Amino acid sequence: MKKGFIPGFITGLIACIILVVAVACGAENRKGKNVTDNQSNTSVDNNNSTIADNTTVTPAVTGTPTATPKLTPPADDLDDTDFETKVAAIARLLKMYYYQDVDFNDVVDGMYHGMVSGIGDPYTQYFSEDEMNAFTESTSGVYAGIGAAVSVGENGYPELNKVFADGPADKAGMLPGDYIIEIEGEDIHNLSLDIAVTKMRGEEGTEVHVTVYRKGEPDYLHMTVIRGKIEVPTVEWKMIPDTELGYIIVSEFDEVTDKQFSKAVEELTAQGMKGLVIDLRSNPGGLLTTVVNMLDRVMPEDKLLVYMDDKAGNRDTYKSTNPDSIDMPIAILMNGYSASASEVFAGCLQDYGKAILVGTQSFGKGIVQTLIPLADGSGIKVTIASYFTPNGRSIHLTGLTPDIEVELDPELKKKSTVKMEEDNQLAKAVEALKERIGK
Repeated sequence: MKKGFIPGFITGLIACIILVVAVACGAENRKGKNVTDNQSNTSVDNNNSTIADNTTVTPAVTGTPTATPKLTPPADDLDDTDFETKVAAIARLLKMYYYQDVDFNDVVDGMYHGMVSGIGDPYTQYFSEDEMNAFTESTSGVYAGIGAAVSVGENGYPELNKVFADGPADKAGMLPGDYIIEIEGEDIHNLSLDIAVTKMRGEEGTEVHVTVYRKGEPDYLHMTVIRGKIEVPTVEWKMIPDTELGYIIVSEFDEVTDKQFSKAVEELTAQGMKGLVIDLRSNPGGLLTTVVNMLDRVMPEDKLLVYMDDKAGNRDTYKSTNPDSIDMPIAILMNGYSASASEVFAGCLQDYGKAILVGTQSFGKGIVQTLIPLADGSGIKVTIASYFTPNGRSIHLTGLTPDIEVELDPELKKKSTVKMEEDNQLAKAVEALKERIGK
């Protein structure tokens, strides 16, 4: 929304509301760019207050006000409850009585958020233009930045959990465990992680200057990182030592994930893989198209992979088409944070007996969203259907039950990273696969 919105033009505000309602109502006739089913939650706080007719309003603050004004809202507005008139009345009341100037850009944006959140579905959300861009970038798996994964450290500064090999941060000398103290000379202590990440991203080829604290170093390190195009490594793989078993970790289902998964399968097969462990623990989900492509790589041709039913009874089905499937025993690791696309993948393979599930009950998200862009760059993510495994199972709010139930060792839960040889859930999956391949 452009700056310079004039609060007095209530007619324009009403027209804007009507436009959004009309676009949202017609959304079911439009096809979104991406279908997502990730376990993503956004909470919206709504502050509600009521002003009655001819009521003296006493500020709920300490101290003695110089005056307690008697407010009389225009009577012609208060008797009307239709949507457009009520919006106009609220806008006029805010303009007349709020003790500071009102930025109606924020008011209207907040109204859109509230309108969509009023449905009561945490997965149906309104995105402002900036939020829409960030969400689209996050599901694409490609961005321009420094090439590192960060989390909030215990000292309140972003901590590097992972530095992508040969990426900008790696080339600048940054290491896992480093803390980013300043970005472009600004101390970022307790700054929102999303904002900190946004500051480090930018146009490819541009510089970003960071100050780093590294344990054991007497002074801060000042580094210049040249931003580059980053493809997020959502898949990691290796052979499990002293076995003929491959091990693939899938952290999320982005646009780049199916390509990375196929590469992992090819390389592990070339190394003599006879069985495969696929680790979906704490994988929150992602794009349905991606998980279908990955299942197509695993399942034999012409098999039902997943289907979706909408409220009108329409059904969309997805079948495998790739004749080149993985013909070997598979075990899938999962836990209570394995959600949506993870459950589509694991549920399909469990239904066909193609894989055994090892770990604990999954999250239980069996609904699918589509992303619908609006003309001003904003958009809405809407739940459009429920999905079902090939055997007709709905896992929404229940999750998948593992074939071999085993809790992660409590001591390992306290660690940020778990070594392969310490992982008791992985050990159980390896044991089960060895039995299936006769070794």
